Amino acid sequence: MILKTTLLFIATAIAEIVGCFLPYLWLRKNGPVWLLVPAAASLALFVWLLTLHPAARGRVYAAYGGVY
Repeated sequence: MILKTTLLFIATAIAEIVGCFLPYLWLRKNGPVWLLVPAAASLALFVWLLTLHPAARGRVYAAYGGVY
């Protein structure tokens, strides 16, 4: 159970980081506009992964935000 929760936190973190980094590349580093498509998909994955956490969503997100 702890391993599953830890892996879920890691996957959630990666989805959020990718979803935030790709628009940064597009906006600040003159990346191609198509980077926004996987960024949106990654942020949608992030939101879905948050719903899978076994604890209360608000507390999980607050703890995750504190670590991040």
